[in-house]
Amino acid sequence: MNDDVREKYLKAGQIASKVRKQAVEMMTEGTLLEDVAEFVETETVRLGGKPAFPTNLAIDSIAAHYTPHSDDPLRFKPGELVKIDLGVHVDGYIADTAVTVEISTGRWTQLIRASSDSLEMALDSVGPGVMVRTIGGIIERGIKSRGFEPVSNLTGHSLERFNLHAGISVPNIADDSTADLKPGMAVAVEPFATNGVGRVAGRKSGNIYKIIRMKEMGDKELDDMLKQIHDDFQFLPFPERWVAKRTPRSDKLLKRLLRHGVIATYPILSEIKGGMVSQTEHTVLITESGCIVTTR
Repeated sequence: MNDDVREKYLKAGQIASKVRKQAVEMMTEGTLLEDVAEFVETETVRLGGKPAFPTNLAIDSIAAHYTPHSDDPLRFKPGELVKIDLGVHVDGYIADTAVTVEISTGRWTQLIRASSDSLEMALDSVGPGVMVRTIGGIIERGIKSRGFEPVSNLTGHSLERFNLHAGISVPNIADDSTADLKPGMAVAVEPFATNGVGRVAGRKSGNIYKIIRMKEMGDKELDDMLKQIHDDFQFLPFPERWVAKRTPRSDKLLKRLLRHGVIATYPILSEIKGGMVSQTEHTVLITESGCIVTTR
């Protein structure tokens, strides 16, 4: 990793950290979810970055892939357990970070600590040559030691330029992965803990999309929209909210792009037995001697 790339990763991490901390202060009873998401994404741009994906605000048993839609009426309620997961990129180099916030109550403190403490334990072990299953085992033991279950089918992931999930998964359990970490890698480590059975599933599509291929469709309106989305977001995830700001009838047009098979949606993922879920995440750069946490 050359110095220029390293500096871009570090800048993305600094922006993500600052915006995450500010957003947490906004997450109070009665606040619109859309206001928090819009703040994160607007402030990211003001600070010199761009959103790497839509701000995820996953409540209670939802673990991932919920972002507010345009004019979303949802407001935070007392007792909700909210995962805020945000991404920032600088010239395509990504920082991915998450934290869990309980709205107005203190019922889920231990569940939140199960994910946050296990992340810190895992980060202490991260470095070149470390196998990802070793990291998964540390996370699993840390979460189970608090009486909870790791979510076994959600993982951290390697990051590359304009590529949020770049091929290497960092498990939350001691699985049979044979991959190891190498100097120059950027990696997101993200423990999920639950009082459920430790698996998520999703059939309901959310309003987060991603281009999966580019092709001419012979419809100027659709072709122009697909080109605009690619120019704006490359192959990174994007929400209906972002498209709606500049394209009339965006919802209907996105559905048509789906039918053409050029974009796909992310399903909203929930714990299969309705268990509450917490998440904590940092991005690290693997160095010759250890790692740098970019999103502190």
